[in-house]
Amino acid sequence: MPGVDPARFRELLGHFATGVTVVTTRTPDGTPVGMTASAVAAVSLDPPLVLVCIDRRHDMHPALQAASHFVLNVLAANQEALSRRFAELDVDRFADVAYRGSAAGVPVLDGVLAAIECEKRDAVAAGDHTVFFGLVTGGHTASGSPLVYYRSAYGAAGGT
Repeated sequence: MPGVDPARFRELLGHFATGVTVVTTRTPDGTPVGMTASAVAAVSLDPPLVLVCIDRRHDMHPALQAASHFVLNVLAANQEALSRRFAELDVDRFADVAYRGSAAGVPVLDGVLAAIECEKRDAVAAGDHTVFFGLVTGGHTASGSPLVYYRSAYGAAGGT
């Protein structure tokens, strides 16, 4: 059973509003790497687990496979430009982007609504993606409204 075609799949899932994150880590040589990701979810409360799905063709994939830690940077409503930048291919996504290192040395972007620091626990192949699971080990939050993505457009959701 092949399932629906890619266009129909995008149309159907486009009606599911998602938050927007930038997942970050470092390559084995220490270079920061990140990408915009909306395929993110909470998995478990005990232990505190999250997941992020990464296309195996993306430059983030080998970096996350090799990494021991990653950060989910939850973008604020005013960070659409940052989301677009980290969605680009073949650019230095970190050029002129302010960030600091987490406790594990992973980039945490400045001004994000939340930074969810994770220790990578598992990776499972799923179609053309890999689902990476992370144990939440720390992070921080800020007040504000989140950036959301719905039907191929950015917007803001209510918040404080």
